[in-house]
Amino acid sequence: MVQTGGRYRIVLVTCASVPEARKIGRSAVEKKLAACANIVTGVESIYRWKSKVERTREVLVLMKTTAARLRELEREVKRMHSYDVPEFIVLPLVAGSRQYLKWVEENAR
Repeated sequence: MVQTGGRYRIVLVTCASVPEARKIGRSAVEKKLAACANIVTGVESIYRWKSKVERTREVLVLMKTTAARLRELEREVKRMHSYDVPEFIVLPLVAGSRQYLKWVEENAR
């Protein structure tokens, strides 16, 4: 395992449906904005929207990318997303296997 030096990120995006999540994930990978997109179904979200507490089933997309690709990835997610305010949360990836991080670097540039 190696430290990443702050170069890698995990991006979380919730979507209204599996088809939307697949469309966004596929586009991000095809355009090399992310090396990988994992789709997690069955997410239950509770949130406040327009002064009301809402509860909704959503689909979570986890994308592995580089810090350098974040701005373009966010633009692509916003362009394709059905929500007025799509979730786009970025987490630092602090360490990982050397081979996996190399693969992320090669596939998100």
